[in-house]
Amino acid sequence: MSRTLYDLIGLAAGVAFILALKGLSHPKTARRGNMIGAFGATLATIVVFFFVVAPKTGVAHALPLHHLGWILGAMAVGLAIGVPAARKVQMTQMPQLVALFNGVGGGAAALVAIVEYLHLGSGATKAEVIFTVFTVIVGCVSFSGSIITFMKLQELMTTRPVIFPAGRFIIAATLVSVIGVGGWVVAALGTTPLLILAGLSLLFGVLFVLPVGGADVPIVISLLNAFTGLTVAASGYVLDSVLLIIAGTLVGASGTILTRLMAEAMGRSLFGTLFGAFTAKPQAATGAAEERPVRSGSPDDVAILLNYARRVVIVPGFGLAVAQAQHTVRELADLMISKGIDVAYGIHPVAGRMPGHMNVLLAEANVPYDQLEEMDEINPTFSQTDVAIVIGANDVVNPAAENTPGCPIYGMPILQVANAANVIFLKRSMRPGFAGIENELLYDPKTMLLFGDAKASLTKVVSALKAL
Repeated sequence: MSRTLYDLIGLAAGVAFILALKGLSHPKTARRGNMIGAFGATLATIVVFFFVVAPKTGVAHALPLHHLGWILGAMAVGLAIGVPAARKVQMTQMPQLVALFNGVGGGAAALVAIVEYLHLGSGATKAEVIFTVFTVIVGCVSFSGSIITFMKLQELMTTRPVIFPAGRFIIAATLVSVIGVGGWVVAALGTTPLLILAGLSLLFGVLFVLPVGGADVPIVISLLNAFTGLTVAASGYVLDSVLLIIAGTLVGASGTILTRLMAEAMGRSLFGTLFGAFTAKPQAATGAAEERPVRSGSPDDVAILLNYARRVVIVPGFGLAVAQAQHTVRELADLMISKGIDVAYGIHPVAGRMPGHMNVLLAEANVPYDQLEEMDEINPTFSQTDVAIVIGANDVVNPAAENTPGCPIYGMPILQVANAANVIFLKRSMRPGFAGIENELLYDPKTMLLFGDAKASLTKVVSALKAL
């Protein structure tokens, strides 16, 4: 195979990735985009598996047979872990899976760069060494940082920002050390400084993510995903692979754009997201939830309220995903529509744990896409809404984001359900949301709480509404 044909096949796979991203930009074309992306990944795997480019001659030739055992063994291990994980993971745990897979990708890129560095030895050019250093730094940061985001999302550790004395200075000193050792590797070469660089980068990845609060973790996952893309692109330069450069650049660019959009949706700068915990003012403690009166209701109460409504807005959140109640909420919406009630779904950009989380869940239940309205579209209509039903959401409707400076979500645009005539919260308990702060709207006289599992509660509401 000529080098030209090898690069053209890689370019074709890159085009497939671009078309996949385009398809994924809209729900109607997302499935097709996924298939195109899968085709591109398959094509890229086949080319890399069967051919390797000789660095000196630039000629692509068949992979030496003595490598096949290791490669097939590694693929078997990957399949044994990846396929069951992808098939069995719940939608509520998808962000954790994304964080883990992203971290593994960054770690793999760093390991490949280290191995290639050892293989090139003293024959490595300055440019190759610089790209190797970059790949090791960013790949290790992405790996260790992604592990911390996974632990926060899985609640294996506190979801609150972890700050410590002189934390900003320790993080800054670690970053300076990483850069300094990176310069040492470029200037002096050698295995020891490269391994020290990897260790410091892993430490920086942990320190980098610890100060981030739970509500902002999805933004960090997106940022680390962009980091991983950059490491893959840098590895492509070291390995002389056009395919890796294209794929890595696409991931890096799309991840950067998504990170910026998510930060805007949270109403804060990226720097504030990452390090705002060090400058945030401590909040005054609020009273215990059980000491304050709330108005709770029964499924019959909710059904009566809905039966006489003209417009109802449903606000889905993470609790909807946990209860797997998307099909039941679709049944409730269809029943209300059959009674002549105007029904819409208010979707916050970061509802759930990742962008698009709620869209995917509702698409599972075949909810018509034209019933889904983004935050900017739905907010002006809440003042004309008779009932807002909040299902398992908290932070994205919490008025504290607008009127409590210093709280973890202050400045984040929210769905303004407080402007509706009546608000119904479906909650398991009075436990605060993922950001760890109470929602004053729960104690508003116009708010009714329906406690219990969302799916079971909605099923009872549907039965009661049918009987009216």
